[in-house]
Amino acid sequence: MTAAPRDVLMMLGIPALLIAPDERIFAVNDAAEKLLGRNIEGRHFITALRQPNLLDTIEQVQRDGTRRETRYLASDGQHDTTFRVTCGPVPMQGRSGILLSFEDITPVEQADQMRRDFVANVSHELRTPLTALLGFIETLQGPARNDPKAQERFLRIMGSEAARMNRLVSDLLSLSRVEASERVRPVDPVELGAVIRQTRNSLAKMAEEAGIEVSLHLPDAPLVIPGDADQLRQVLTNLLENAIKYSERGSFVRVSLGAADYESRLRGQGVRVEVSDTGPGIEAVHLPRLTQRFYRVDSHRSRDLGGTGLGLAIVKHIVNRHRGRLQVDSQPGKGTTFTVILPLDGKQD
Repeated sequence: MTAAPRDVLMMLGIPALLIAPDERIFAVNDAAEKLLGRNIEGRHFITALRQPNLLDTIEQVQRDGTRRETRYLASDGQHDTTFRVTCGPVPMQGRSGILLSFEDITPVEQADQMRRDFVANVSHELRTPLTALLGFIETLQGPARNDPKAQERFLRIMGSEAARMNRLVSDLLSLSRVEASERVRPVDPVELGAVIRQTRNSLAKMAEEAGIEVSLHLPDAPLVIPGDADQLRQVLTNLLENAIKYSERGSFVRVSLGAADYESRLRGQGVRVEVSDTGPGIEAVHLPRLTQRFYRVDSHRSRDLGGTGLGLAIVKHIVNRHRGRLQVDSQPGKGTTFTVILPLDGKQD
């Protein structure tokens, strides 16, 4: 190297260090010091790096001079980070040193984990109804072949399980479409009051059968925002359905639309749509995870009520597409309020 090794390493935007032929750390840049600790220059690489898989890789490069890659795991006490470490020989002092560079691949690892979790969750959600259907089909073909009453009961259950799978597939397709368009901001004018009324009317029968009174509180003047009417209707449908499903008979659900006002979370003018119920409420420990795919506060009750665990994930992505914010306030025994804050002029980011 014509320049000082440390000066060269400083030009790199990622953590990097140079191990001399005597196995001591010869040079290190600021990013590497932040990752590995201060005052590691001059120390033997074993005492500075420590992680066995990384030490093994360095020793293999020392033996055969072949470039290799490995993983280095770090943590700041709150977040875990994964680095791809590239170890390669470099000529130094007439011999061979080793250059290490650390590339942060945490987002890639997290995305891979999310995909694995998603496949596992979908498989789990489909396995239960499929197992039930296969069992009932076997029974209908065998012991219940000539039992009309059993056939009628089993076919009713099979219809319910098939409908459950259909809802799951429908929600998966909806989630896929929403995620695919999330970066494209909708710009069509949407009158929110009309969307709220249409949603309430479409769920009127469900609310009546559940014994739930749904009241609307809307401003007199129309409120028009840039948006996707179908997706906003889906947001309101999911929130209102949940409020009806999880409230006891005789409860009240309130849907309100506030007047335009300055919203600090949007840093501009916005409107608020609130869906409040007088149901059992949600414990605080669950609130941060409500919009995760397949997360359920009460998994048995959710499945019994026909929930797929994807409704609030769809809501979150639609709100994100509209550059809005979703807020949840709840206390056990006092009900839950979901607040959707949407920009009025479409200029907030």
